[in-house]
Amino acid sequence: MSKEFPSRWDVLEDNLHADCRIFEVYKRRFRRQSDGVESDFFVLDTNDWVNVLAITPNDELVLVRQFRYGTKEYSLEPPGGVIEKGENPIVAGLRELEEETGYVGKDARLIGQARPNAAILSNHCYFVLVEGVHKTAKIAFDEHEELLTELYPVQNLKSMVANNEITHSIGLNAILKLILHRGL
Repeated sequence: MSKEFPSRWDVLEDNLHADCRIFEVYKRRFRRQSDGVESDFFVLDTNDWVNVLAITPNDELVLVRQFRYGTKEYSLEPPGGVIEKGENPIVAGLRELEEETGYVGKDARLIGQARPNAAILSNHCYFVLVEGVHKTAKIAFDEHEELLTELYPVQNLKSMVANNEITHSIGLNAILKLILHRGL
């Protein structure tokens, strides 16, 4: 039995619908190749993102707790942010780590990536592992940021995920990559 992929869709129109500071909303008209069905879809076009899995010498993961406007709740998640156009994800990760937490490290490497929500988002999120981090820098929050830095033993991550202590989906992806990378 052969596997067949669903029919591809061709872009017929691609129009900027709204510019919303951190992303642009595009209205895209698609046509399915198999039967000619056409429909409009809205896509959020934004820069790529980075999540940083920063590990202290005591094998603790640096997480941040911050208010999230979408859920109107506090969220516990890895530090991270926007990758500037043309910026290397590792460089962006180290920058975001320092700005948001004051932690710095040199042993950084990319351990994965994911599509945050392929149904409506065009970007990637990269996962950067930084080991042996130390708090040495001053925190430099962006205008709309106010974060609390917290340390958690890496060995507790699975139970934290199971107990819904971490619910941010991109953060969960990052932690899964760390668990797989470490063979936990």
